[in-house]
Parts: sequence; C-alpha cells; structure tokens
Amino acid sequence: MKTYHAVLLVLLAVAQPALALIDNRELTRAWRDYQNHSAGAEPNAEFPYQRCFERAGAAHDLPVTLLLAVARAESDFDPRARSHKNALGLMQIRWPITAKDLGIYRKRDLYQPCTNVEAGARYLRRLLDRYHGDLHLALAAYNYGPGRISAQKVPDGARWYSSYVYRHLRYVLGKSDNASKAPGARQHKQRYLDERKQVVMTFHQAYLARNLLEYLEEASPDSRFEWFRAPLGRHQVVILYRGPKEHTRALATVRGLGIPVERR
Repeated sequence: MKTYHAVLLVLLAVAQPALALIDNRELTRAWRDYQNHSAGAEPNAEFPYQRCFERAGAAHDLPVTLLLAVARAESDFDPRARSHKNALGLMQIRWPITAKDLGIYRKRDLYQPCTNVEAGARYLRRLLDRYHGDLHLALAAYNYGPGRISAQKVPDGARWYSSYVYRHLRYVLGKSDNASKAPGARQHKQRYLDERKQVVMTFHQAYLARNLLEYLEEASPDSRFEWFRAPLGRHQVVILYRGPKEHTRALATVRGLGIPVERR
C-alpha cells in the first residue's frame, strides 16, 4: 500500500509539466512526416468496420489509417459510445450542433457505424482545408472546435489531443511498442477484436493517465499498455494482451510495482 501511494505521489508531482512539454512544432513535424511518408500505408491489423473507413477515406481524400486512429482514440471502435459532452458513436460526433452542421438530423443515425465515420471524415476534411493541410491544427480543432484554434493559439488540452491521436496512429501503423509482439504478428494481419484489455487504473485527469502509462512502459518494456478515454470524462490505462501468458506477465509486473489493478 505504501508503494501504491508513492507511485501516485510521483505521478502527481510530475503531472502538470507533462502536458506543458508537448511542443506544437514537434507535433506539426510528426504529422507532416506521416502525411509525406506513411499516409498511404496499410493498417497493421483488421479493424472493426474497416470498409466504412475505407469508403469515407476515399470519398474525402483522407488516409484510412488516420480515420482509424481517430476512431480508436475517440471510442475504441464502440459504435454505441457516448461522452459526457453528448458526443456519439465511433468518431464521437457532437449532438446536435456538429451533427446537424454535417447534415445528420436524427440522433439515432450517429449510432450507425458508416454514417458516423462518414460524418467524422467530412468534418476532418473540412478542418484540414481550413488549416491549409496542417493535420496537427485540424485535429486540435476536431477536439476543441475551430473557433478556438489558430496557428498562434493551441490550448494545452488541444495539444494533448493531437499527441493522443498520434499515439493511436502509431498503433494502427504497427510502429508503436504496444503493437502486438505475439509470434507471427508481422507475418499476417491479426483481428483487432482479438486484442484483449484489462483496466489498470482510471483517472479523471488526462495527465495522470499519461504519466502512469509512461511509468509502466519504462518499467516494463516487454509488456504492452495503452491509454483510452472513457465515459464521464475519465481516462483509463489498460494492459493489452492476446493470450494468457502475455496477460499474466504484464499483470505480475504491474502488481510488482505496487499498483493495484482494478477489478474486472
């Protein structure tokens, strides 16, 4: 228990600077590098509703991997997802203002996967055009609203969102450390739905989740962890695993650090 409290004290002590250190220029360069070199790459796995993403990407001239990354970051591919701000579906389209602006007048339509993905792609295309192809600014506006984002002004929370989606993009591309390390994972595409998750800890502040994630990844580079937004404005750090051995190893590591894992 003392170790657990010590971990939380460390997280709290370094939490606020973590978001402040996210640099706009670095994010702009990272997203530009993706646009120039990886936008045409194939996704690393077979994702839910992938045909919806492929059609929306083709219709709005957007990379499929980008749309998949936004959906994973926003809803983890749950078509029934609903946020505390009344954002709905795979791409978390706000009801009613944003949805109606995109031509969706019935709330229930946002729970239709392809309709929701098409709306999200249309909105992201609109934002990319507004910000002259700057994907970092477009994503910041996707989260915060275009009226609050400019090249001279990107709030800390919007910078966080851009970096959060970028992390999920690396997973979709298979470039992140948390992409599957199972034998043969690179030889054929695995189904995303075969990936299992166990919540380690839930936070109400994004920076605490981010710091715990970084702490776990540094302490256990052979295990896989991820960070997702959850309902009611919460943020969850989870263990990723595809089999019992991987799960047992990661679980033992977390508990060995003195961090109690939430009950399922």
